[in-house]
Amino acid sequence: MKVLANEGISNKAKETLEKRGFEVINVNVAQNQLENYINDHNIDAILVGNNTQIRQELIEDCPSLKLIGSGSINDDNIDADYAIDNGLQVISANKSVAIAVAELTFAHLFGMARFLHSSNREMPLEGDSRFNDLKRAYAGGIELRGKTIGIFGFDAIGQEVARIAIGLGMNVLATDLLVNEATIALDFFNGQKTSFTIETVDKETVLKEANFITLHDANSDGYIISDAEIEKMKDGVGIINTGKAGLLNEIALIKSIESGKVKFAGLDVFENEPNPEIQLLMNPELSLTPNIGTTTIDAKNRVDIELANQIIQHLS
Repeated sequence: MKVLANEGISNKAKETLEKRGFEVINVNVAQNQLENYINDHNIDAILVGNNTQIRQELIEDCPSLKLIGSGSINDDNIDADYAIDNGLQVISANKSVAIAVAELTFAHLFGMARFLHSSNREMPLEGDSRFNDLKRAYAGGIELRGKTIGIFGFDAIGQEVARIAIGLGMNVLATDLLVNEATIALDFFNGQKTSFTIETVDKETVLKEANFITLHDANSDGYIISDAEIEKMKDGVGIINTGKAGLLNEIALIKSIESGKVKFAGLDVFENEPNPEIQLLMNPELSLTPNIGTTTIDAKNRVDIELANQIIQHLS
C-alpha cells in the first residue's frame, strides 16, 4: 500500500511503515495537483498537516483513498464526517502535540505578563535613546505563580496546560462538557512523581474567577468566548487561543482590549487564515504567532510515529 506524506514525515516513522510493507512517498504535492497525483499513483493513505485541504470533491474523485491522517490538533482542513460516511478512516494524533501546544500557550502567557511582545518591538527601535523610559513602561509586569488559569477544553492538551500550570504554582480551573475529572501526573527530574485530580467546573465559574483564560475545546463549532462571556471575566484578564480558529470572537476581543476589560491576548489561530485581520496584526496588546502550536521538531516526530502505528493498525 502507498502512503503519501504530503507535509513530510520523520525518518523513524517512514522506516516503521516500510518495515511493514508500506511504500512511503515523501513529497509535497501542490493542492491543485493533488487529485491527479493521488489517482496517478494509486495512493491508499495520505498524511497532512494544516496546509493541505482534503475536501469532499477530492474524496469523491480519489477512489483509491482508504485513510486520511491529520497531524494537526483539529481537522478543519478535512471533510472528516464525509470521509467517514464514505468508508474512509480518519486518524489524528492529538496526544502527541499536547506538549507543543501547551508550551506555546505559556510562551504567550510569560511574554505578555512581562510585556515581551511589546518590548521586543520597541527595544530595537528606541532602546538606545529611550532606555529608561522603556524600563519604566515595562516595569509593571505580573507573575504567574499564585494566579488562576481557566482552561476551556480538558482533553489531552488542556490537561498538559494544567500540568505546566501546577508546576508553576498556579491554581487551575477547567471546564469541559465531556470530561468530569482528570488525574494530572507530574514526573520530576529525580524520578519522583506526584499526581493531582482536577474536577471540572461550570463555565461561569471559570469566567468569573480566572486571571487568564486559555482555549482548547476542539469539540466546539462556534464561539465559546464572545461579548457576553468577556463581560463576566475579571477586569484585566488575559486570553490565549492556541486551540483552533472560531472559538474566540475577534471583534469582541478587540473591543474589550480597547475598553481595558482585557489586558492582553495571545493568538496562534485566526478566523481569517492565512490573512488575519489588520486590526489584530497592528494591536500592541496582542502576542501573535502564525499557527505554529503543533509544529515543533519533537511533536512532529511523535505525531508521525503515532500516525504510522495507526496506519499499520487500520490498513495491514
